[in-house]
Amino acid sequence: MFRFLLVRIASAIPVLIILSIVTFAIIQAPPGDYADYIRSQLINQSGASFAAADAQAQAYRVAHGLDQPMVIQYFNWIKGILTQGDFGYSMFYNKPVADVVAERLPRTLALALVCHILASVLGITFGVWAATRQYSWIDSLLSGISFLGMTVPRFLMALIIVYLMVFQFNVAEIGSFFSPQYGGAPWSWAKFVDLVHHVWPVVAIATFGGLAYNMRVMRGNLLDTLNAQYVETARAKGLSGGAVVMRHAVPNALHPLVMYQGVVLPYMLTGEIETAIIFSLPTVGPAIVGSMAIGDVYVTATFMMVLSATLIVGNIIADMLLAMLDPRVRTYGGA
Repeated sequence: MFRFLLVRIASAIPVLIILSIVTFAIIQAPPGDYADYIRSQLINQSGASFAAADAQAQAYRVAHGLDQPMVIQYFNWIKGILTQGDFGYSMFYNKPVADVVAERLPRTLALALVCHILASVLGITFGVWAATRQYSWIDSLLSGISFLGMTVPRFLMALIIVYLMVFQFNVAEIGSFFSPQYGGAPWSWAKFVDLVHHVWPVVAIATFGGLAYNMRVMRGNLLDTLNAQYVETARAKGLSGGAVVMRHAVPNALHPLVMYQGVVLPYMLTGEIETAIIFSLPTVGPAIVGSMAIGDVYVTATFMMVLSATLIVGNIIADMLLAMLDPRVRTYGGA
């Protein structure tokens, strides 16, 4: 198993390098950089002339290496990461990128993990429930819920909830994790309740999409498994219906969902990012959009690399889970 893990990690390193190159190139492709943002701010807010603003923008560009070719900027960025753990300096937030990531990434991962756990538990449970009651009203209802969860865009659901909260229920505190009285207070049950009160729309929307996928896949796989020969043999031996389903059918129907774990964390992160942008929560999503809009390249590149790394880590975890469930994976995977 340890050799299997080493092979997967070794194969992931070249992928991460290629992703870093492609990500940096795509971010740098549009014209303009943060110095152009500074120039526009000087002209629009300070009333400076174009010549004076452009001179300050050029000086800023030279001082921060933005005038160098893209290849040089990329290698300087990678060199700082590998030698000093330095992901660059955020020009907009006026702090190291590592500090920006440390502030926003844990919140995003926490929300994504909560959504993943809820989506997995509820989706698998509903999928088993629907498959064992095929063509009943329960199956029809859950299938309809699954269809809505997979087809309705998450940003649209977020916009609808924002509209209802603001214009129908007069909710004023949107765009934060806590009410003002709990912002710097120590953790307590009241603060936790306040946190849930603020983040439940994001959790609900991101969970809904993952729940729908898990339910749909679990239902289809379990229906196929229930018709397998070994399940019929278990029934013929006199096992109860529940024992046949839970001990024989469900474990084998879970294999595609275990493989899905390789992409579920990035999927949940993107779901959280979409809804967090609508709700303006201080997480990864608004930081990516804001940094891309003003040319804060190192913030954007670092967050995109983090998302890429979660995809790679998720696939490694999925491979390990499959190797634990199925010895054939270990044999043919080099373990």
